[in-house]
Amino acid sequence: MTDLPLSFTPEVRAALDAGRPVVALESTIITHGMPYPQNLTMARDVEAAIRDNGATPATIALIDGHIRIGLDDAALERLAQAREVMKVSRADLAVCLTTGRNGATTVAATMICAALAGIRVFATGGIGGVHRGVERSMDVSADLYELAATPVTVVSAGAKAILDIPRTVELLETLGVPVIAVGQDAIPAFWSRDSGLPAPLRLDDPAQIAAAARMRRTLGLPGGQLVVNPIPAEAEIPRSEMIPVVDAALAEAEAQGIAAKEVTPFLLDRIFELTEGRSLDANIALVLANARLAARIAAADA
Repeated sequence: MTDLPLSFTPEVRAALDAGRPVVALESTIITHGMPYPQNLTMARDVEAAIRDNGATPATIALIDGHIRIGLDDAALERLAQAREVMKVSRADLAVCLTTGRNGATTVAATMICAALAGIRVFATGGIGGVHRGVERSMDVSADLYELAATPVTVVSAGAKAILDIPRTVELLETLGVPVIAVGQDAIPAFWSRDSGLPAPLRLDDPAQIAAAARMRRTLGLPGGQLVVNPIPAEAEIPRSEMIPVVDAALAEAEAQGIAAKEVTPFLLDRIFELTEGRSLDANIALVLANARLAARIAAADA
């Protein structure tokens, strides 16, 4: 651990040393997923939700050549207003650290950094997955392969609805990643509670989810597990409303030649405009719900 470029806030370091529950949080949602100042309000509220549910939040980012495990409020505010921050996944993690650039961690990079820090539970909004038109683009998120490799429980609202959800679920099965629904038998679709796909597994008790992670460790199984937690009913945008909006945004991205890491931020911005801000409100609600659940899982696994 002494050779790793990890830098902990005193709060996170004390929690880890004492064996208290800690929940990792990504930083891409702050820099690339929401506009300022909503992103800062969201980041603060998510950290507060984790504390209110008995765990310590650890927002992760790359700053000045170090993996920051936890950010104080001043660092959160700087990150929320920062420009030209690298969007970092497994492929560019080492280069970002070596060059000393500031980087926001995706799901994959956050999992790697959390595991290095000894954090077993991570709350996010939605994971990346298989993009639509994959047969032409071969665009598949590194998040899926990280879930198969890195032993972290990821709590999400499912794959982002801009993706090919059936193919994403199929690839997760091929990779041996447990997909565990909470409170329902269907896989959620980010802004919507029901993707139309049945969930392979269901566990409603956070203690059972934590026990499943411990059993995977006992069995020596590689990788983590994906917990798919539906957005609160009062905040959802029904799938029937979202499908035309997503289709329109995807058509615009293709017409403009948007590709690679720029696709998701473009689509989220365009969907925000097309839904007159409802998608952002829903996004914030689901992240908060995931944070609360992740804190309870972490407490059961401490």
